[in-house]
Amino acid sequence: MRIAVSEFMSLDGVVQAPGGPEEDTDGGFAHGGWSHPFFDPEIAGGAFDKALRAADALLFGRRTWQTMAAAWPERAGDPFADRMNAIPKYVVSGTLGDDELTWGHTTRIPGDEAVARIRELRAAEGGDLLVMGSPTLVRTLLTEGLADELKLIIMPVLLGGGKRIFPDDGGRRTLELISTVTSGTGVNVCTYRPVAGK
Repeated sequence: MRIAVSEFMSLDGVVQAPGGPEEDTDGGFAHGGWSHPFFDPEIAGGAFDKALRAADALLFGRRTWQTMAAAWPERAGDPFADRMNAIPKYVVSGTLGDDELTWGHTTRIPGDEAVARIRELRAAEGGDLLVMGSPTLVRTLLTEGLADELKLIIMPVLLGGGKRIFPDDGGRRTLELISTVTSGTGVNVCTYRPVAGK
């Protein structure tokens, strides 16, 4: 399986709480829902729809999974929501109990086994293993060289601080720009893939 990461991102690299004010207030983050003024269904929405259609499974960190699990089951009847609810899901967590996995088709990956289990999933046959949000998990995937594609939906706003996905370890990682699409709201959907050995 190919690990594909899709993220809403500000110009200064923040991915925290794009969807709503209460989504993630860690660190006193006060800009929740910042993506809404720039979101357009055709370009930004289309990027997520295309990513979900290419996916055979979803991979989440605990906090993002909990946010999604609280939102998507009640939206049944919409084709995107129906796909989100039906597709196999994996959540990396050292704290969630199996009895808390209330969102259908979810399997828990213990936090201390995450890298090894994700390597096994990546080596298995199948389509994309799609990661949305989950900044801590994505940072681990990038550090370990496990992300095969980054689709960054970059919005024309500076947030001045918040959670980011990029490793801060001094390592150099070269990416190839595969495509860019720009929306009328100033959003750039940029698809990158790692360049081997660089």
